[in-house]
Amino acid sequence: MATEKERDALQEKLAGLEDSATRAAADAAEKQAIYELRLRSGQLPLSGPGVIVTIDDSKTASKAGDNQNLYIIHDDDLLKVVNELRAAGAEALSINGQRLVATSEIRCAGPTLSVNNVRSAPPPYEIRAIGDIETLEKALRMRGGVADTLQVWGIQIDIKTAEQVTIPAYKGMGPMQYARPQEEASS
Repeated sequence: MATEKERDALQEKLAGLEDSATRAAADAAEKQAIYELRLRSGQLPLSGPGVIVTIDDSKTASKAGDNQNLYIIHDDDLLKVVNELRAAGAEALSINGQRLVATSEIRCAGPTLSVNNVRSAPPPYEIRAIGDIETLEKALRMRGGVADTLQVWGIQIDIKTAEQVTIPAYKGMGPMQYARPQEEASS
């Protein structure tokens, strides 16, 4: 039979092992949480099934009196496609290799388009989306939807499905200069 001293030593060792296992589990949970945050914030490149949409200016000659701006791609055209893909459940998106995240902007900058403050000129523009292939494609091709609307003006839109679409990580995130966490109000 074990002496009291041996029993105390074994209990101490067991407590140390339990503490070590608890710390290891906490470390693993923290690493998983950090990975999930990086994944959802766009800091990791992704791949999966989805669609690749190529949009180009109209090749149709405009008629006298027509607004020439209707025949070229603008930021709101890309935004309509991106919003349709988001509404259809796209899990990750990029335009011309620029990952779209919550703080991304798509805007006209003179004759060029800017995504994440990176200019892209001239068209065509490539939008990549990862998600359910059938749902994404149907959302873009639905009657009266974004593809139909763009094609009225001769804007060329090519929608391809792919089992493997790659989307790069977001590169624009830097340290916050002005924002600070708000202290929780004590009750």
